[in-house]
Amino acid sequence: MITNCIALIPARIGSKRVRSKNILPLERHPLIAYAIHAAKTSGIFSRIIVSTNSKKIAHIAKTYGGEVPFLRPQRYAADHSPDIEWIRWTLHKLQQQGEEFEYFCILRPTSPFRTAETIQRAWKEFLLDKNVDSLRAVELCQQHPAKMWKVKGTRMVSLLKTPKRIKTPWHSTPYQVLPKIYAQNASLEIAKCTVVLKQGSISGGIIRPFVTNEYEGYDINNEKDYIYAKYLIETGYIELPTPKKFS
Repeated sequence: MITNCIALIPARIGSKRVRSKNILPLERHPLIAYAIHAAKTSGIFSRIIVSTNSKKIAHIAKTYGGEVPFLRPQRYAADHSPDIEWIRWTLHKLQQQGEEFEYFCILRPTSPFRTAETIQRAWKEFLLDKNVDSLRAVELCQQHPAKMWKVKGTRMVSLLKTPKRIKTPWHSTPYQVLPKIYAQNASLEIAKCTVVLKQGSISGGIIRPFVTNEYEGYDINNEKDYIYAKYLIETGYIELPTPKKFS
């Protein structure tokens, strides 16, 4: 099923926390290969475009079947560059080439355990709700914000205030009793292109949650994450697919 939806895989070079994290090897293939493989296998996307400022990453992406029709300008690839900049630039660039899309989906290479089935499930949920601007992957938070603090000098105050009707402060309440709070993860985001081009946002004002299962939303952002990802594979808890090489 090919739709009017484009996959965007951001893979800039220059990460500070983990060097070249988008092409870190995992089970004999670079991380970006698994994002491209999941996108291709899902059968959803008209095009699968990798957005990078690196010729090296561009070559690797093409090897695994990703498209790199142009390199991302360095001004949109700095440490503090927001996603809206490179996404808007990419959509405008495609428009200049005579191509327009109704939807886009962000698939970050640092979530190697996201599968084609994950994407298909998210796409179905997104299409169910015609009034939403976007859908974003989330999971139940492991560190509840009710147990977090703001420190001011030698004093601290709770990040979240406990409602007056509740006698026991939230910071002293078991996790299971606290309100359910979800944290976004890096698995995927789907949105209408008009949200970027007309609203200047990648999510818009009406956002549908997509709750990921188990390790679908696992994100490799530091050395500890990388070590644990390898452990999950080595122990057989997670089995990765074999991405196909095209050249």
